[in-house]
Amino acid sequence: MGMSKKKRPTGADKAANDLLHPKGQDAYEVEGVVLETLPNATFKVELENKHQVLAHISGRLRQNYIRILPGDKVLVEISPYDLSRGRVVYRYK
Repeated sequence: MGMSKKKRPTGADKAANDLLHPKGQDAYEVEGVVLETLPNATFKVELENKHQVLAHISGRLRQNYIRILPGDKVLVEISPYDLSRGRVVYRYK
């Protein structure tokens, strides 16, 4: 009764996975304006097309202590799976 080891993915498996799920190609990027600051680094953002989404701050912005205030113009990445939520990836100057 031997225990079988998990097979590690080979280079070909990784390449096939990248073709099926390319990184960075899944999200839509839209500009918007921050309407309201909510708890836990979350913001209500109004997009260019007048839709409102709930967006959290990206790790890179959080790591570099980038402050986001109401009225700031931001770039939001929106997942195609839930169009009412997103991630703030850039704050325009």
